[in-house]
Amino acid sequence: MSQVEALARTGDEVLYAVEDQIATITLNRPERMNTISGPMLRQLGELLLKADADPEVRVVILTGTGRAFCAGLDLTSATKGEGIGSQSSAQSPSLDLKTTPPTVLFNMDKPTICALNGSAAGYGMDTALGCDIRIMAEGAKLAAAFTKRGIVPESGGTWFLPRMIGWAKAAELIFTGRTLLAHEALEMGLANHVVPDNELMDFARALAREISDCAPLAVQASKRMMRMGLSETFNDHVHHVYLQLLPLFRTQDAREGMVAFLEKRPAEFKGR
Repeated sequence: MSQVEALARTGDEVLYAVEDQIATITLNRPERMNTISGPMLRQLGELLLKADADPEVRVVILTGTGRAFCAGLDLTSATKGEGIGSQSSAQSPSLDLKTTPPTVLFNMDKPTICALNGSAAGYGMDTALGCDIRIMAEGAKLAAAFTKRGIVPESGGTWFLPRMIGWAKAAELIFTGRTLLAHEALEMGLANHVVPDNELMDFARALAREISDCAPLAVQASKRMMRMGLSETFNDHVHHVYLQLLPLFRTQDAREGMVAFLEKRPAEFKGR
């Protein structure tokens, strides 16, 4: 039994486990297709921040239990006047952007892998897009169903999709509220890999281990540079990359990487 399977018995709606420098965060509300309640939203943000701050964590995998990754926000509770979208939540319309999952995901230095065990709709799709890498089970889907529900992609979709697949394809996907099968998402560039359902987590962990074997400070700096590059000119970006490179040259990991290369052996990085 894995750590996640053992934790699933506690009844928590978001599970957290760390093994081999990989943090696995699992949405665990399978009876509701992992729709996001208010408490889940807060807990997910807190656990993402916890993983990002933990020096023992080098990679984060986000996945779900049951037949869906995440079917979106819990609209059932909202229509009853409870949870997200309720009158009580509307009385406090401001958001703490330091702790909301979409902004936490975007600003995390640790690399993130979304292992889509099933369908991701609405908020679930935006959350998947917010991860650095997406691996989809063959039976998984991406459902941009926002306009079919009378809303907009509220958690980053209108920002991510035009950058990922271009304006025209993003417009068609968002305006129609279309659902993409796994192979369609792969062809469109929204998924990195599509694997058999029963191989999903093994594949995700293997990729996570491949990343964690690299120098963590360099991986995190590379992610920061990629993020900054989205809004910088080339000249400004090159200058900022150089400023990131200087402190990396002084790390033990940089020396270990060069020595290991010369000695023709795998490097053993310590994150310092």
